[in-house]
Amino acid sequence: MRVPILAPAYVGGVQLIANASRRLLPAADRQDLLRSCSTNVDNLSAGRWSTLATSALFVEEPMELPYALLLVAVLGYAEYARGAWWAAGVFLLGHVGATLLVYGGLRASRPSPAVRRAVDVGPSYGLYALLGALTSALPRGPVRGGARLALLALTARPVLRPGRTFTDAGHLTALGLGLGLAAAVDYRSVRNR
Repeated sequence: MRVPILAPAYVGGVQLIANASRRLLPAADRQDLLRSCSTNVDNLSAGRWSTLATSALFVEEPMELPYALLLVAVLGYAEYARGAWWAAGVFLLGHVGATLLVYGGLRASRPSPAVRRAVDVGPSYGLYALLGALTSALPRGPVRGGARLALLALTARPVLRPGRTFTDAGHLTALGLGLGLAAAVDYRSVRNR
């Protein structure tokens, strides 16, 4: 039996970094640190591709307990059910893939300076991709289809409201990447019967 190790270590590390930076750095220095680790348009346009990794290690504020537990649960289940490499791979696909697609869209739309420099950090894109990909583990038929539709509806809702942000679009994009992977897993399992 596989015991999830990656999930609690990752979430604990992100929380530790958030709490340490909040306590040890003045607010302005902390904001500068977050901005330098962010996958915002300015950083990526300047070729700071390392932010694709660093942005997943930081959050603007320490995660609230329900969100941290959800993250551990989803990452932990993926690690338990599919293995650490699979869980990490899907997480990275969602994090990097959605970030680059949103970046391309933002760059094409010529955003305001505030959007270009916005702090864009955290594990949410990876989480949404994992949620989508894990739907392939649900029973076939109405349960799987219903779960996918529910996830799409919940994630699309913020994109359709006034005041939406590029992060809302990123969540929907990451979920779409995860659902695409789940569809590929479904296709492969049907084909191999």
